[in-house]
Amino acid sequence: MAVFGVDYAWGRPGVTALRRAGVKFACRYLSHDTTGKNLTRAEADDLSDAGIWVVVVWESTAKRPLAGRSAGVTDARDAAAQATACGMPDDRPIYFAADWDASASQQDEINAYLDGAASVIGRDRVGLYAGYGPTKRAFDAGKITYGWQTYAWSGGRWDARAQLQQYSNDHTINGVGVDYDRAVKSDYGQWRVGVSPEGVDDMPDYVSVGADAEQQIPPGKWTNVTWDREYSDSEHQHNDPGGPSLLTGSARYSLTVAATVGGVPAGTLVQARVVEVEIEDTSKFEVGPVQDFLSVGDTTNLVYALSADTVRSGHRVRFQLVQHGGSAATLKDGSAKVFFWR
Repeated sequence: MAVFGVDYAWGRPGVTALRRAGVKFACRYLSHDTTGKNLTRAEADDLSDAGIWVVVVWESTAKRPLAGRSAGVTDARDAAAQATACGMPDDRPIYFAADWDASASQQDEINAYLDGAASVIGRDRVGLYAGYGPTKRAFDAGKITYGWQTYAWSGGRWDARAQLQQYSNDHTINGVGVDYDRAVKSDYGQWRVGVSPEGVDDMPDYVSVGADAEQQIPPGKWTNVTWDREYSDSEHQHNDPGGPSLLTGSARYSLTVAATVGGVPAGTLVQARVVEVEIEDTSKFEVGPVQDFLSVGDTTNLVYALSADTVRSGHRVRFQLVQHGGSAATLKDGSAKVFFWR
């Protein structure tokens, strides 16, 4: 089970776009920056009002933890003051960033920095953002209670104690660059203005699949996208590997699909939708929301997002494309992530 979230800096995708993309939490910065990088109270209010959890990370410079204990004390004081001003409850953690490929020989300075932070806010509120090595060593030494591990500098390894994973960079929501994150524990440091999570957060399961093989999309005909690569499907929802079905009902779900379509001249209308087909008779189906995209060149990148819907028992969710050019086009690649709740 995992919860989908994002982190971003100077840009603001806006809560409408975040919800449309299925985002459940946003990781935001605290720092000495004065150019718009930091979380503000107004933004925290907007996220909270939209039902999106907030997580905060302190980062002034990438290698700041090398300054040791005194730096940790100073940064924790400033971070706590900023977080409080944004409405964060005083029982929630703050992550401190070690944003480089830190070596084992640098861990003593990092640990001292974390000791300094703990002397201000308490060890139970200290988190670390870092790659696999620093995260593991900090957990092993008892210096942190929370871990936000990035896939960078991790060599494909994940520390099972880390509550957050930054698993993919360089995405865009509403024109703003974001990184993709997932919470793999029920408590990952999330909060809303004046509110700490009570009990276990509503943790969905998810399906993550890809379309690697090129697929033909004839003009004027809705075409099922076939998913031939399976990244994650612990509940066996994509139960026809290599096929189009993404989710079996009954379930509440949110869905995000990214796809690249080639062979469509500029100005060509490309449309995407979900359909809920009957398992016993796939010729019977109900159509979900349709989203329109206008090709800007021979290759078009599109993102289809459905923030909330329900698929009934005895039905499955599929994703379809249609293009309105004069000849066949090609789906070059695609990926889909479906979060669902029973």
